[in-house]
Amino acid sequence: MSNQYGKWGVFKFIVYASCIFLGFLSVFPFVVMFINATRSTDEIWRESISLIPSTHLLSNFGVFAGKSYNPLVGLMNSMIISVSTTICAVYFSSLTAYGLVAYSWKLRQAFFTFILVIIMIPAQVVNIGFYQFMLQIGLTNNFLPLILPAIASPAMVFFMRQYLMATLSLDIVDSARIDGAKEFFTFNRIILPMMKPAIATQAIFVFVGSWNNFFLPLIFLTDSSLYTMPIMVSLLRGDIYRVQLGAIYLGLSLSVLPLFVIFFSLSKYIIAGVQLGGVKE
Repeated sequence: MSNQYGKWGVFKFIVYASCIFLGFLSVFPFVVMFINATRSTDEIWRESISLIPSTHLLSNFGVFAGKSYNPLVGLMNSMIISVSTTICAVYFSSLTAYGLVAYSWKLRQAFFTFILVIIMIPAQVVNIGFYQFMLQIGLTNNFLPLILPAIASPAMVFFMRQYLMATLSLDIVDSARIDGAKEFFTFNRIILPMMKPAIATQAIFVFVGSWNNFFLPLIFLTDSSLYTMPIMVSLLRGDIYRVQLGAIYLGLSLSVLPLFVIFFSLSKYIIAGVQLGGVKE
């Protein structure tokens, strides 16, 4: 018996040690990035990896702010686009998924099949036509082409439908209708709170994808006052003879910080959903 407990202890030690090591590997690149944001370009060239912060944070920010664009404006632009995109994608995808689950109509399965077909089409195929269409209606140099397409997010509709199929009891919807609740009231006040784990998961993916989006903002936004953070960071590269590495690391650090905030703010809902799914009645 003692030998069995000894083997179990060794196994737990290996598991914990592996998790700690993998966690260190995940966090280490971000630590290096934040520290390099405080170092000069010459220091980074001499020693690319260091765990000791330097004193060049303000000078790096001066390089960043000394360009023809304002990094704080870039943060605000990226925040406006990402938050709006996330809200549109989450709400309307959840609403569409609810319609596919809660209502029985003739073309419901055909509509869901059409959504699956749309998922298989690469986004790059439609980018040229989408840009030409936005150009014709005068929506270049505008945030709307970067936000409104999120209303139709087929991959998220598929995920939300699968979640509702597994968790939603139609008796709840019928009870709300018997009590006189309107359809949108039922969805907004009853269904959405039930979908918090799925919404949190998808919100993280959508926000990160929108925040890191580089190609579409690059072709739609030519006014420097509308630049997003990825565009500003790419412009920091300068020429091949003088690359401001410290300023680039600072820009990357500023780009990553909101992603950390969003992830840690929503992760509790994901954990709660996993715990709820593990409860057996």
